[in-house]
Amino acid sequence: MNFRRSLKPESPGFQLAPMVDIVFILVFFFITAQLYSRWETELDITLPTARTGTLPQRLPGEVIINVTRDGRFIVNARELSEEEMSEMLDRLARLFPGQPVLVRADRRTTYERIIRLLDLCRHADIWNISFAALPPEE
Repeated sequence: MNFRRSLKPESPGFQLAPMVDIVFILVFFFITAQLYSRWETELDITLPTARTGTLPQRLPGEVIINVTRDGRFIVNARELSEEEMSEMLDRLARLFPGQPVLVRADRRTTYERIIRLLDLCRHADIWNISFAALPPEE
């Protein structure tokens, strides 16, 4: 008797269910990562409101500068001094002319700190600056 032919395991073939699971997990991961990377938000910042405040379309390569209530500059979750901010803005303007910058300042930030940031941008020859604001609550 030849028992070896009946003991030969059959190939299970291509399993579709695990492949679908993996694809759904990857889609979920990329959608979640994209949503969290859309806006760099500093949790301690309360944006001011404006009648014309809308959710703007983000520009490619846009740099978001958060200015906290006490006037600290935060970029990419890293606090920068005025000197570091000036160096970063100079480097951006030199490498990427026309670099868009979005300023997210707390509504209680002093006017002096915003003007200082605008002065740093002007010194670095960055002119494409926009300010974040929320629409008024009704």
